[in-house]
Amino acid sequence: MRVDDFDFDLPEECIALRPAEPREAARLLVLGARGDQLADRRISDLPALLRPGDLLVLNDTKVLPARLTGVRQRGGARARVSVTLHKRVAPDTWQVFAKPARKLKTGDRLALGGSAADCRGATLDAGITAIGPRGEVTLTFDLSGPALDEAIEAVGAMPLPPYIASRRSADGRDRRDYQTVYAQRQGAVAAPTAGLHFSDALLDRLHSAGIATVNITLHVGAGTFLPVSGETTRTHKMHSEWGEISTSSAGAINRCRERGGRIVAVGTTCLRLLESAADPRGGVAPFRGETDIFILPGYRFRAVDMLLTNFHIPRSTLFMLVCAFCGTGRMKRAYGHAIAAGYRFYSYGDACLLSREPPRRGYADGG
Repeated sequence: MRVDDFDFDLPEECIALRPAEPREAARLLVLGARGDQLADRRISDLPALLRPGDLLVLNDTKVLPARLTGVRQRGGARARVSVTLHKRVAPDTWQVFAKPARKLKTGDRLALGGSAADCRGATLDAGITAIGPRGEVTLTFDLSGPALDEAIEAVGAMPLPPYIASRRSADGRDRRDYQTVYAQRQGAVAAPTAGLHFSDALLDRLHSAGIATVNITLHVGAGTFLPVSGETTRTHKMHSEWGEISTSSAGAINRCRERGGRIVAVGTTCLRLLESAADPRGGVAPFRGETDIFILPGYRFRAVDMLLTNFHIPRSTLFMLVCAFCGTGRMKRAYGHAIAAGYRFYSYGDACLLSREPPRRGYADGG
């Protein structure tokens, strides 16, 4: 498939720089399973839009303050550097995306944690132990395990997406806003943004309406922001991310399906992990490990009936995923409606509630 097939024009003023307040006040575009009927609602309407017996699947990953700034040291030479943690590979070692990556070499030392303006006060030291073919830099820190986690928490900034970070700096408010209220398991370097719309009060209302929730975990990596390289999707390589579905969570999902309830994935991260663990009949098995599933139009969904998700970047793997879920033409028309109606886009923006397009013959996993 051509990447151009998933392009659309998005005015810059549609990009949200702050979330709605309160969280559930965000707008919600509802797209049904058949036809192009669209309804303009609010996240707070979710208890009325779902049915008793439906099951919301939540990603309980917790975002690290994964953006670190400081200086690169090579002999007597010093230069500014910034890194975004991507994937932990050992208690003292992370793969990171670095700027300026082309000027870094194996053996360089980084002193991280200082001010981006003056590069002083660094408190976290690391050495570059490898540089991958796609520019991933491997850092081995002088600290390890919980001590390293505490240092990152102290000196790091929340890793806002590039389309926000290019227009403003992260601040103390982002420590709260860029985290779901149900986050438990630290390890993500990007938020599962559909979950940012939930408050404790909304979760209580959903439970009172007979709509249950279950947690799974996918530690979102910084690769989620990388563009699709090349002119076709065939050459794109997805970054893998670590996920887990416990035995109890898998059991709750399967029992819901057996009772005739709908599985509602809160975010593309949940959908990708559920589909990674699903069998051809839609049953979900316990899962623990890496997934790099790449979902394109033609994929036959097995585990997920509905998807709550934010509005995604043109030409991105996530826009390709929602096109697979609802049809490319339908999603482009829905996005056109959202733009014309003033919906707010991307991580801090509004959301849409999508029902799966009826299945067609054929299957492709998009790999």
